[in-house]
Amino acid sequence: MKMTIGEIVKAIDADLDNETDDVLQTEVNGVCFDTRKIQPGQLFVPLKGAHDGHDFVDSAIKGGAAATLWASDHADRLPLAIPAVVVADPLAAFQELSRYYLSKINPRVIAVTGSNGKTTTKDMIAAILGDEFHVTKTFDNFNNEIGVPYTILQMESNTEFLVVENRMDRPGQLDFLSRLVQPDVAIITMIGEAHIEFFGTRDKIADAKMEITHGLKEDGYFIYDGDEPLLTERAKQVNFAQRTFGRKNTNDVYATATSDGQFETRFTTNIWPDQSITIPMMGDYNVNNALAAISVGRIYQIPQLEIVQKLAHFQVTKNRTEWLTGNRGEKILSDVYNSNPTAAKEVLNAFSRTKTDGRRIAVLGDMLELGEKSPEMHASLKQAIDPTVISVVYLIGEDMQALYQQLKPVFAPENLHYYHADQLDQLTADLQADIQSTDEVMLKASHGIHLENVVKKMLAKSE
Repeated sequence: MKMTIGEIVKAIDADLDNETDDVLQTEVNGVCFDTRKIQPGQLFVPLKGAHDGHDFVDSAIKGGAAATLWASDHADRLPLAIPAVVVADPLAAFQELSRYYLSKINPRVIAVTGSNGKTTTKDMIAAILGDEFHVTKTFDNFNNEIGVPYTILQMESNTEFLVVENRMDRPGQLDFLSRLVQPDVAIITMIGEAHIEFFGTRDKIADAKMEITHGLKEDGYFIYDGDEPLLTERAKQVNFAQRTFGRKNTNDVYATATSDGQFETRFTTNIWPDQSITIPMMGDYNVNNALAAISVGRIYQIPQLEIVQKLAHFQVTKNRTEWLTGNRGEKILSDVYNSNPTAAKEVLNAFSRTKTDGRRIAVLGDMLELGEKSPEMHASLKQAIDPTVISVVYLIGEDMQALYQQLKPVFAPENLHYYHADQLDQLTADLQADIQSTDEVMLKASHGIHLENVVKKMLAKSE
């Protein structure tokens, strides 16, 4: 993003505390809301969360901020060292600025949501489009009301496609994000149990996911899992061009055969029956993500061989089904960004089929936001844990006690370990003492459990 302060003021209909020609012509070259990461020339956005961002403006100034948004109810302490763009609500102004910039650059927008697979699908789509077009995609987990505007404002002026991930944890959230980005293509990867605490039923989750179509352009495409009755029913109510993917032969694109390996998955499709397609990820469940990405590639007439080549070499976002090598030589399957029952079972099933000369060790943490049925859903993971295949299990979190009770009758005490949520350091120490060089270790939990800290310790070189 490159804009003058004057353009920003006009775009969001703001006031400026020091309106001179020099200030109006001052160029801003980006936005930042975390003063630890601010770069010279950026616009500081003071958001209110656990702390009030206005309290950190001095750090932003020291970091080289060119200007700052500033809430009108903080007008009694305007910063003097840099221009302040005064608005009623810095977050709303930040969002409005992204809306203006999106309109100015005017890329085609691919919006992806779903209970599972949205990050992987986003990465696949960006790879498929990346040779033919200049593409910007959601970085890391910047996929909510703050992250999506931030992603938009990171676009370079020559961006032709924006591939943006949209998360949802409450009704109305996807409605806002969809109307903000106004997608040319809206994708729902699948309906699972993620955030069921806030919705109660999968039906209500499906209703909320369909909000991704609320901002879809009239000539846009709606792409969804055609094997999911909750989506096929609702798709009849929206008047957009539609493309479906899945495993049934009633879909526009479907897999005709799959072969799941330890580090890659191969499959064929109805549209290219003689073409073997490889993705560099384990797990048959990732085939559906690839089918959704292929559907986008076909809409934009990307050649078949180019789609196949890009899928074979795309880079997945960190901590999503990522194979690593630990400091003892053990193989680590890190999938610690998020978790829900569907995703956890899929990863456990794929992990159970890997080839290893040592033990398979599963480290599982609480799956959050599952509501009153959470204990039952945690206990249901037992069906994906065979003690003759997965030798050792480490569990952490209060709701994982339900799975612990289910596994106690089938695991020897020395092979089943349980920890409360505040015992992460103890789990880490015990796990590291247990690991042997030939072992494979799978880690999966919701991000709030912070298993990524366990992975970091497993990767750290000993001093």
